Amino acid sequence: MSNVRYYTVDPPAALADYVRSFWAFEMDLPEEQPYVYRSMADACTEMVFHYKGRFDNADGPQLKPEPLSMMHAQTQRYRRFITKGSFGIFGVYLYPFAVPRLLSVSSAELTDQMPDLHTLLGAEGAELEERMLHALDNRQRMVILSNYLLKRLQQQKEAPAVIRTAIKTAIQANGLINIPSFTEQFYLSSRQFERRFKEQSGFTLKTYCRILRFHSALNEYGNKAISLTDLAYQCGYYDQSHFINDFKQFSGYTPKEYFRGNAEGAEYREVE
Repeated sequence: MSNVRYYTVDPPAALADYVRSFWAFEMDLPEEQPYVYRSMADACTEMVFHYKGRFDNADGPQLKPEPLSMMHAQTQRYRRFITKGSFGIFGVYLYPFAVPRLLSVSSAELTDQMPDLHTLLGAEGAELEERMLHALDNRQRMVILSNYLLKRLQQQKEAPAVIRTAIKTAIQANGLINIPSFTEQFYLSSRQFERRFKEQSGFTLKTYCRILRFHSALNEYGNKAISLTDLAYQCGYYDQSHFINDFKQFSGYTPKEYFRGNAEGAEYREVE
């Protein structure tokens, strides 16, 4: 799709422990043409900057415009947003344990929330937004945001290594883990593990793995070679009903509706 540009960039080595990637999403549309984007449940957190165009809440009453910069925390909800005309978004995809270190609050306090950077960071957030929105291009935005994150991370206490490892291991396994044996390998009681895991990830381990399995299914968008039955099994679902229920909860679609090829906001998945 020539009017859609989406790409990711790996973080510099100094940020790799806390940042999964930087990304940009741009689309050229006729003036006033509406575009609806649906964000899905996600086990990680994003810091987002709308440098061109502005998205508003597509569901329910619109009491005020959505902010131009925000922290889109890890969530088990889907949301719908609408804009008109061309737009450009730049973001950084963070491991959830970056939140406590960046903001000095537990990840659980921000779960399912989308606060603006002015509220979270005060004058510092307003200044960062100003610099990001008026940067020359996305390369400069990545430099600005990388420098900001490096400075901020150096000022805060590091996340517990054992929980960082647990979260990254669960992500790498796409949530396909045996929970009792998984917690045992970190030499904490199950109660200690769950408390610390939720502080750093925002969810219980069980919920976290459900969202990760859902995302491993999402990543097969456009793969015509796999049936929905095989996809459910591949992603760790033992029957279709659990697969359908999780998918519907986290995306608002049934798997059949989503993989049909015209899901809201999925255009970036079609960019090679």
